[in-house]
Amino acid sequence: MTGFSSHHIRNICVFGGSSPGKEKEFLESANHLGQVLTERKIHLVYGGGSLGLMGGVSMAAFLGGGQVLGVVPKALANGDIIGKTIGEELQVPTMSDRLNTMFNHADAFIALLGGLGTLEEIFHISSWAQLHIHHKPIGLLNVNGFYDKLLSFLDQAVEQEFLTSSARQIIISTATAEQLIDQLQSFIPVIDPCMSRLDWSVKESRKKLRLDLSLHL
Repeated sequence: MTGFSSHHIRNICVFGGSSPGKEKEFLESANHLGQVLTERKIHLVYGGGSLGLMGGVSMAAFLGGGQVLGVVPKALANGDIIGKTIGEELQVPTMSDRLNTMFNHADAFIALLGGLGTLEEIFHISSWAQLHIHHKPIGLLNVNGFYDKLLSFLDQAVEQEFLTSSARQIIISTATAEQLIDQLQSFIPVIDPCMSRLDWSVKESRKKLRLDLSLHL
């Protein structure tokens, strides 16, 4: 399990659409987020490319003098789907490797607006937090109320007892980049007594596996 300290957000992973979206405020919010990250000396980790909101946040951070790391699956890097990566590019074999690599390089996560890929990424990271695999803060940048219905769905999931109230608090939501980063930095995770008993230690699991194998040989 990865710990978290409010004084150690040096790298934020940003998810978001490769489309700029319909409203001009969407791309403006991505550009502004990149500027705010640079002003606060926070490095950007993202999924690579130069299109849409991902292009906006990465270009703004890069032009502002910030450090930018784009993690790209080789299939996308070799194609002409996401555009040229801004900043440093790290190629990985698969989409799963991409998410794992971004996770390992990040202290916190922000989802800009987006579609299926953005939702998959932010909920994947959130489910890991629910399982206490990590306690890194997670936020939605809710521009023009884009995520209002999604947040209402999560509230309904709590009401219908498919989601615990502690798990609901994993995802932070604000309308501005400044507010969101402030809340990520001050985030204190709610500990679920049941989940806290889970042991996600890879090293210990491998030791046990080797022991089990030796006993059967």
